[in-house]
Amino acid sequence: MPRTLPIIFILITMVIDSMGIGLILPVMPDLIREVSGGDLAHAAIWGGVLTTAFAVMQFLFGPIVGNLSDHFGRRLILLTALFVMVMDYLVMALAGTMWLLLVGRLVGGITAATQSTAAAYMADISKPEEKAANFGLISAAFGVGFVIGPLLGGLLAEFGTRAPFYAAAALAAANFTFGYFILPETVTDRIRRTFNWQRANPFGAFRQVSALPGVSRLLTLFFLYQVAFFVYPAIWAYFARAQFGWSPGMIGLSLALFGVSMALVQGLLIRIILRRLGEAHTVLYGLCFSMLTFLLLSLVTNGTLALILTPLSALGAVVTPALQGMMSRTVADDAQGELQGVLTSVGAVSMILSPLLMTQTFAFFTAETTPIFLPGAPFLVSMLLIIVGTLVFLARPARAAA
Repeated sequence: MPRTLPIIFILITMVIDSMGIGLILPVMPDLIREVSGGDLAHAAIWGGVLTTAFAVMQFLFGPIVGNLSDHFGRRLILLTALFVMVMDYLVMALAGTMWLLLVGRLVGGITAATQSTAAAYMADISKPEEKAANFGLISAAFGVGFVIGPLLGGLLAEFGTRAPFYAAAALAAANFTFGYFILPETVTDRIRRTFNWQRANPFGAFRQVSALPGVSRLLTLFFLYQVAFFVYPAIWAYFARAQFGWSPGMIGLSLALFGVSMALVQGLLIRIILRRLGEAHTVLYGLCFSMLTFLLLSLVTNGTLALILTPLSALGAVVTPALQGMMSRTVADDAQGELQGVLTSVGAVSMILSPLLMTQTFAFFTAETTPIFLPGAPFLVSMLLIIVGTLVFLARPARAAA
Protein backbone atom coordinates (compact mmCIF):
# COMPACT_ATOMS: atom_id res chain seq x y z
CA MET A 1 0.00 0.00 0.00
CA PRO A 2 1.52 3.37 -1.01
CA ARG A 3 2.29 5.55 2.00
CA THR A 4 0.31 8.46 0.53
CA LEU A 5 -3.16 7.01 1.13
CA PRO A 6 -2.65 6.27 4.86
CA ILE A 7 -1.23 9.77 5.33
CA ILE A 8 -4.30 11.22 3.61
CA PHE A 9 -6.52 9.16 5.94
CA ILE A 10 -4.64 10.40 9.03
CA LEU A 11 -4.92 14.02 7.88
CA ILE A 12 -8.64 13.66 7.11
CA THR A 13 -9.13 12.13 10.56
CA MET A 14 -7.46 15.16 12.15
CA VAL A 15 -9.56 17.55 10.05
CA ILE A 16 -12.75 15.76 11.13
CA ASP A 17 -11.64 15.77 14.78
CA SER A 18 -11.11 19.53 14.59
CA MET A 19 -14.26 20.13 12.53
CA GLY A 20 -16.30 18.10 14.97
CA ILE A 21 -15.53 20.69 17.65
CA GLY A 22 -16.08 23.78 15.51
CA LEU A 23 -18.97 22.39 13.45
CA ILE A 24 -21.35 22.30 16.40
CA LEU A 25 -20.24 25.54 18.09
CA PRO A 26 -22.59 27.86 16.12
CA VAL A 27 -25.69 25.86 17.13
CA MET A 28 -24.80 24.98 20.72
CA PRO A 29 -26.43 28.05 22.36
CA ASP A 30 -29.72 27.46 20.50
CA LEU A 31 -29.56 23.69 20.97
CA ILE A 32 -28.99 23.97 24.72
CA ARG A 33 -31.85 26.45 25.07
CA GLU A 34 -34.04 24.18 22.97
CA VAL A 35 -33.26 21.14 25.12
CA SER A 36 -33.13 22.79 28.55
CA GLY A 37 -35.76 25.48 28.10
CA GLY A 38 -33.51 28.05 29.82
CA ASP A 39 -32.24 31.47 28.75
CA LEU A 40 -28.92 32.37 27.12
CA ALA A 41 -27.10 32.78 30.45
CA HIS A 42 -28.25 29.32 31.51
CA ALA A 43 -27.12 27.97 28.13
CA ALA A 44 -23.68 29.55 28.58
CA ILE A 45 -23.24 27.76 31.91
CA TRP A 46 -24.15 24.42 30.36
CA GLY A 47 -21.90 25.20 27.41
CA GLY A 48 -18.97 25.62 29.80
CA VAL A 49 -19.83 22.31 31.49
CA LEU A 50 -19.93 20.49 28.14
CA THR A 51 -16.61 21.99 27.01
CA THR A 52 -14.89 21.12 30.28
CA ALA A 53 -16.29 17.57 30.21
CA PHE A 54 -14.90 17.11 26.70
CA ALA A 55 -11.43 18.33 27.75
CA VAL A 56 -11.37 16.23 30.94
CA MET A 57 -12.09 13.05 28.99
CA GLN A 58 -9.32 13.92 26.53
CA PHE A 59 -6.95 14.32 29.48
CA LEU A 60 -7.93 11.01 31.05
CA PHE A 61 -8.08 8.89 27.90
CA GLY A 62 -5.23 10.33 25.80
CA PRO A 63 -2.56 8.04 27.32
CA ILE A 64 -4.99 5.12 27.66
CA VAL A 65 -5.92 5.19 23.98
CA GLY A 66 -2.27 5.72 23.02
CA ASN A 67 -1.16 2.71 25.08
CA LEU A 68 -3.98 0.60 23.66
CA SER A 69 -2.71 1.42 20.18
CA ASP A 70 0.81 0.35 21.20
CA HIS A 71 -0.65 -3.08 22.07
CA PHE A 72 -3.62 -3.69 19.75
CA GLY A 73 -2.40 -1.60 16.82
CA ARG A 74 -3.22 1.81 15.36
CA ARG A 75 -5.70 0.57 12.73
CA LEU A 76 -8.09 -1.09 15.21
CA ILE A 77 -8.11 1.89 17.58
CA LEU A 78 -8.57 4.50 14.85
CA LEU A 79 -11.40 2.64 13.09
CA THR A 80 -13.15 1.81 16.38
CA ALA A 81 -12.99 5.46 17.45
CA LEU A 82 -14.43 6.63 14.13
CA PHE A 83 -17.31 4.16 14.41
CA VAL A 84 -18.07 5.29 17.97
CA MET A 85 -17.82 8.91 16.80
CA VAL A 86 -20.52 8.28 14.19
CA MET A 87 -22.83 6.81 16.84
CA ASP A 88 -22.04 9.64 19.24
CA TYR A 89 -22.98 12.38 16.77
CA LEU A 90 -26.22 10.59 15.94
CA VAL A 91 -27.08 10.36 19.64
CA MET A 92 -26.42 14.08 20.08
CA ALA A 93 -28.52 14.83 17.00
CA LEU A 94 -31.45 13.04 18.62
CA ALA A 95 -30.81 14.08 22.24
CA GLY A 96 -33.79 15.51 24.09
CA THR A 97 -32.19 16.06 27.51
CA MET A 98 -29.12 17.87 28.78
CA TRP A 99 -27.80 14.72 30.39
CA LEU A 100 -27.79 12.95 27.05
CA LEU A 101 -25.90 15.88 25.52
CA LEU A 102 -23.42 15.63 28.40
CA VAL A 103 -22.92 11.91 27.76
CA GLY A 104 -22.37 12.76 24.10
CA ARG A 105 -19.62 15.24 24.94
CA LEU A 106 -18.00 12.77 27.35
CA VAL A 107 -17.88 10.10 24.65
CA GLY A 108 -16.73 12.73 22.15
CA GLY A 109 -13.78 13.57 24.39
CA ILE A 110 -12.75 9.91 24.39
CA THR A 111 -12.95 9.57 20.61
CA ALA A 112 -11.03 12.83 20.16
CA ALA A 113 -8.26 11.31 22.32
CA THR A 114 -7.37 9.22 19.25
CA GLN A 115 -5.39 12.23 18.06
CA SER A 116 -2.59 10.49 19.96
CA THR A 117 -3.02 7.33 17.87
CA ALA A 118 -3.09 9.32 14.63
CA ALA A 119 0.16 11.05 15.62
CA ALA A 120 1.70 7.71 16.64
CA TYR A 121 0.75 6.26 13.23
CA MET A 122 2.47 9.19 11.55
CA ALA A 123 5.56 8.55 13.72
CA ASP A 124 5.53 4.86 12.72
CA ILE A 125 5.69 5.60 9.00
CA SER A 126 8.13 8.54 9.20
CA LYS A 127 11.90 8.47 9.12
CA PRO A 128 13.47 10.16 12.18
CA GLU A 129 14.39 13.27 10.19
CA GLU A 130 10.83 13.48 8.76
CA LYS A 131 8.90 13.33 12.03
CA ALA A 132 8.79 17.03 12.92
CA ALA A 133 7.68 18.02 9.41
CA ASN A 134 5.01 15.31 9.32
CA PHE A 135 3.73 16.33 12.75
CA GLY A 136 3.44 19.77 11.15
CA LEU A 137 1.07 18.23 8.59
CA ILE A 138 -1.08 16.94 11.44
CA SER A 139 -1.17 20.37 13.07
CA ALA A 140 -1.99 21.91 9.68
CA ALA A 141 -4.89 19.48 9.21
CA PHE A 142 -6.19 20.46 12.63
CA GLY A 143 -5.97 24.12 11.57
CA VAL A 144 -7.91 23.43 8.37
CA GLY A 145 -10.66 21.80 10.41
CA PHE A 146 -10.65 24.79 12.76
CA VAL A 147 -11.39 27.02 9.75
CA ILE A 148 -13.94 24.82 7.98
CA GLY A 149 -15.85 23.66 11.06
CA PRO A 150 -17.41 26.93 12.27
CA LEU A 151 -18.07 28.15 8.72
CA LEU A 152 -19.83 24.93 7.71
CA GLY A 153 -21.62 24.74 11.05
CA GLY A 154 -22.99 28.25 10.58
CA LEU A 155 -24.29 27.38 7.11
CA LEU A 156 -25.85 24.10 8.26
CA ALA A 157 -27.51 25.87 11.19
CA GLU A 158 -29.93 27.34 8.65
CA PHE A 159 -31.41 23.84 8.35
CA GLY A 160 -31.92 23.44 12.11
CA THR A 161 -29.95 22.90 15.29
CA ARG A 162 -29.47 19.18 14.60
CA ALA A 163 -28.16 19.45 11.04
CA PRO A 164 -24.45 19.92 11.97
CA PHE A 165 -24.50 16.72 14.03
CA TYR A 166 -25.86 14.68 11.11
CA ALA A 167 -23.21 16.24 8.86
CA ALA A 168 -20.43 15.37 11.34
CA ALA A 169 -21.73 11.79 11.57
CA ALA A 170 -21.74 11.49 7.76
CA LEU A 171 -18.16 12.78 7.50
CA ALA A 172 -16.92 10.38 10.19
CA ALA A 173 -18.74 7.47 8.51
CA ALA A 174 -17.20 8.29 5.12
CA ASN A 175 -13.71 8.44 6.66
CA PHE A 176 -14.32 5.14 8.50
CA THR A 177 -15.15 3.49 5.17
CA PHE A 178 -12.08 5.02 3.51
CA GLY A 179 -9.79 3.89 6.34
CA TYR A 180 -11.26 0.38 6.45
CA PHE A 181 -10.11 -0.28 2.90
CA ILE A 182 -6.77 1.55 2.71
CA LEU A 183 -5.24 1.68 6.22
CA PRO A 184 -2.51 -0.93 6.89
CA GLU A 185 -1.36 -1.80 10.40
CA THR A 186 2.00 -0.38 11.47
CA VAL A 187 2.37 -2.06 14.89
CA THR A 188 4.27 -5.30 14.29
CA ASP A 189 5.35 -7.90 16.84
CA ARG A 190 8.75 -6.18 16.91
CA ILE A 191 7.34 -3.02 18.47
CA ARG A 192 4.13 -4.34 20.09
CA ARG A 193 4.03 -3.64 23.82
CA THR A 194 1.78 -5.28 26.41
CA PHE A 195 -0.88 -2.98 27.82
CA ASN A 196 -0.07 -1.97 31.39
CA TRP A 197 -2.52 0.14 33.41
CA GLN A 198 0.27 1.60 35.54
CA ARG A 199 1.70 3.15 32.37
CA ALA A 200 -1.63 3.77 30.64
CA ASN A 201 -3.25 6.10 33.18
CA PRO A 202 -2.32 9.75 32.51
CA PHE A 203 -0.20 10.13 35.65
CA GLY A 204 1.71 6.88 35.17
CA ALA A 205 2.27 7.60 31.47
CA PHE A 206 3.56 11.08 32.25
CA ARG A 207 5.93 9.61 34.84
CA GLN A 208 7.28 7.05 32.34
CA VAL A 209 7.77 9.52 29.51
CA SER A 210 9.17 12.37 31.60
CA ALA A 211 11.80 10.03 33.06
CA LEU A 212 13.58 9.97 29.70
CA PRO A 213 16.61 12.32 29.54
CA GLY A 214 15.59 15.85 28.62
CA VAL A 215 11.93 15.01 27.94
CA SER A 216 10.53 16.53 31.16
CA ARG A 217 11.81 19.97 30.12
CA LEU A 218 10.36 19.57 26.64
CA LEU A 219 7.03 18.55 28.15
CA THR A 220 7.09 21.59 30.42
CA LEU A 221 7.74 23.85 27.43
CA PHE A 222 5.01 22.06 25.44
CA PHE A 223 2.51 22.73 28.25
CA LEU A 224 3.49 26.39 28.69
CA TYR A 225 3.33 26.99 24.96
CA GLN A 226 -0.10 25.32 24.65
CA VAL A 227 -1.51 27.44 27.49
CA ALA A 228 -0.06 30.60 25.94
CA PHE A 229 -1.20 29.87 22.39
CA PHE A 230 -4.74 28.98 23.48
CA VAL A 231 -5.24 32.70 24.17
CA TYR A 232 -6.53 33.06 20.60
CA PRO A 233 -9.67 30.88 20.82
CA ALA A 234 -10.11 31.77 24.49
CA ILE A 235 -10.43 35.57 24.25
CA TRP A 236 -10.09 36.69 20.63
CA ALA A 237 -13.82 37.29 20.14
CA TYR A 238 -14.07 39.35 23.35
CA PHE A 239 -10.79 41.17 22.70
CA ALA A 240 -11.75 42.15 19.13
CA ARG A 241 -15.15 43.39 20.25
CA ALA A 242 -13.73 45.48 23.13
CA GLN A 243 -10.64 46.85 21.35
CA PHE A 244 -11.84 47.30 17.76
CA GLY A 245 -15.64 47.05 17.92
CA TRP A 246 -15.66 44.24 15.36
CA SER A 247 -18.90 42.49 14.40
CA PRO A 248 -19.30 38.70 14.81
CA GLY A 249 -18.80 38.33 11.05
CA MET A 250 -15.51 40.20 11.15
CA ILE A 251 -14.37 38.16 14.12
CA GLY A 252 -15.20 34.95 12.25
CA LEU A 253 -13.23 36.08 9.20
CA SER A 254 -10.21 36.99 11.31
CA LEU A 255 -10.27 33.55 12.97
CA ALA A 256 -10.56 31.90 9.56
CA LEU A 257 -7.56 33.93 8.38
CA PHE A 258 -5.60 32.78 11.42
CA GLY A 259 -6.56 29.13 10.80
CA VAL A 260 -5.51 29.26 7.14
CA SER A 261 -2.21 30.88 8.11
CA MET A 262 -1.59 28.16 10.72
CA ALA A 263 -2.24 25.45 8.14
CA LEU A 264 0.20 27.01 5.65
CA VAL A 265 2.93 27.48 8.26
CA GLN A 266 2.64 24.02 9.82
CA GLY A 267 1.97 22.15 6.60
CA LEU A 268 4.43 23.82 4.22
CA LEU A 269 6.68 26.52 5.66
CA ILE A 270 7.89 24.42 8.59
CA ARG A 271 9.68 22.04 6.21
CA ILE A 272 11.79 24.90 4.87
CA ILE A 273 12.51 26.22 8.37
CA LEU A 274 13.49 22.76 9.65
CA ARG A 275 15.90 22.24 6.75
CA ARG A 276 17.53 25.61 7.40
CA LEU A 277 17.55 25.68 11.21
CA GLY A 278 17.07 22.16 12.56
CA GLU A 279 14.56 21.24 15.25
CA ALA A 280 16.11 22.99 18.27
CA HIS A 281 16.67 26.29 16.49
CA THR A 282 13.20 26.06 14.93
CA VAL A 283 11.77 25.89 18.45
CA LEU A 284 13.79 28.95 19.48
CA TYR A 285 12.72 30.88 16.37
CA GLY A 286 9.05 30.07 17.06
CA LEU A 287 9.33 31.10 20.71
CA CYS A 288 10.96 34.43 19.88
CA PHE A 289 8.44 35.20 17.14
CA SER A 290 5.54 34.33 19.46
CA MET A 291 6.93 36.61 22.16
CA LEU A 292 7.05 39.50 19.71
CA THR A 293 3.55 38.98 18.30
CA PHE A 294 2.00 38.58 21.75
CA LEU A 295 3.61 41.87 22.81
CA LEU A 296 2.35 43.68 19.70
CA LEU A 297 -1.19 42.28 20.03
CA SER A 298 -1.35 43.37 23.66
CA LEU A 299 -0.69 46.97 22.61
CA VAL A 300 -2.38 47.31 19.20
CA THR A 301 -5.42 49.59 19.02
CA ASN A 302 -5.94 49.65 15.25
CA GLY A 303 -8.14 46.94 13.74
CA THR A 304 -6.35 46.97 10.37
CA LEU A 305 -2.99 46.45 12.05
CA ALA A 306 -4.49 43.61 14.08
CA LEU A 307 -5.62 41.92 10.85
CA ILE A 308 -2.08 42.19 9.51
CA LEU A 309 -0.70 40.69 12.72
CA THR A 310 -3.22 37.81 12.67
CA PRO A 311 -1.56 35.76 9.89
CA LEU A 312 1.93 36.87 11.01
CA SER A 313 1.27 35.50 14.50
CA ALA A 314 0.86 32.04 12.96
CA LEU A 315 4.54 32.10 11.95
CA GLY A 316 5.42 31.18 15.53
CA ALA A 317 3.29 28.02 15.40
CA VAL A 318 6.26 25.84 14.39
CA VAL A 319 7.05 25.18 18.05
CA THR A 320 4.54 22.39 18.65
CA PRO A 321 5.45 20.07 15.73
CA ALA A 322 9.18 20.70 16.26
CA LEU A 323 8.85 19.71 19.93
CA GLN A 324 6.81 16.64 18.96
CA GLY A 325 9.55 15.62 16.55
CA MET A 326 12.27 16.01 19.18
CA MET A 327 10.36 13.97 21.75
CA SER A 328 9.30 11.30 19.25
CA ARG A 329 12.93 10.64 18.33
CA THR A 330 13.73 10.25 22.05
CA VAL A 331 11.23 7.51 22.92
CA ALA A 332 11.33 3.90 21.73
CA ASP A 333 9.28 2.67 18.76
CA ASP A 334 7.02 0.65 21.07
CA ALA A 335 6.09 3.77 23.10
CA GLN A 336 5.08 6.20 20.36
CA GLY A 337 1.39 5.87 21.23
CA GLU A 338 2.15 6.42 24.91
CA LEU A 339 4.11 9.60 24.16
CA GLN A 340 1.41 11.02 21.89
CA GLY A 341 -1.19 10.13 24.53
CA VAL A 342 0.75 12.14 27.11
CA LEU A 343 0.90 15.09 24.70
CA THR A 344 -2.86 14.82 24.13
CA SER A 345 -3.43 14.91 27.89
CA VAL A 346 -1.10 17.89 28.31
CA GLY A 347 -3.00 19.67 25.54
CA ALA A 348 -6.31 18.87 27.24
CA VAL A 349 -5.10 20.31 30.56
CA SER A 350 -4.02 23.49 28.79
CA MET A 351 -7.46 23.63 27.13
CA ILE A 352 -9.02 23.52 30.60
CA LEU A 353 -6.70 26.01 32.31
CA SER A 354 -6.01 28.56 29.57
CA PRO A 355 -9.59 29.79 29.07
CA LEU A 356 -9.96 30.28 32.82
CA LEU A 357 -6.68 32.22 33.07
CA MET A 358 -7.19 34.30 29.93
CA THR A 359 -10.86 35.18 30.43
CA GLN A 360 -10.30 36.16 34.06
CA THR A 361 -7.39 38.38 33.03
CA PHE A 362 -9.51 39.95 30.29
CA ALA A 363 -12.42 40.51 32.70
CA PHE A 364 -10.16 42.22 35.27
CA PHE A 365 -8.60 44.64 32.77
CA THR A 366 -11.89 45.53 31.05
CA ALA A 367 -14.14 45.90 34.11
CA GLU A 368 -15.48 49.34 35.04
CA THR A 369 -13.41 49.27 38.22
CA THR A 370 -10.13 48.30 36.53
CA PRO A 371 -7.14 50.52 37.33
CA ILE A 372 -6.04 50.36 33.68
CA PHE A 373 -8.16 49.50 30.64
CA LEU A 374 -6.12 46.93 28.70
CA PRO A 375 -8.12 44.38 26.66
CA GLY A 376 -4.83 42.93 25.37
CA ALA A 377 -3.62 41.98 28.86
CA PRO A 378 -4.11 38.20 28.20
CA PHE A 379 -1.54 38.44 25.41
CA LEU A 380 0.96 39.84 27.93
CA VAL A 381 0.26 36.81 30.12
CA SER A 382 0.96 34.59 27.10
CA MET A 383 4.20 36.46 26.43
CA LEU A 384 5.35 35.87 30.02
CA LEU A 385 4.54 32.15 29.69
CA ILE A 386 6.62 32.00 26.49
CA ILE A 387 9.53 33.74 28.24
CA VAL A 388 9.43 31.17 31.05
CA GLY A 389 9.22 28.35 28.49
CA THR A 390 12.22 29.73 26.61
CA LEU A 391 14.28 29.78 29.79
CA VAL A 392 13.26 26.18 30.49
CA PHE A 393 14.28 25.17 26.97
CA LEU A 394 17.65 26.92 27.13
CA ALA A 395 18.36 25.31 30.50
CA ARG A 396 18.41 21.80 28.95
CA PRO A 397 21.48 19.73 29.78
CA ALA A 398 24.07 19.55 27.02
CA ARG A 399 23.36 15.84 26.41
CA ALA A 400 19.62 16.47 25.94
CA ALA A 401 20.36 19.39 23.62
CA ALA A 402 22.57 17.17 21.48
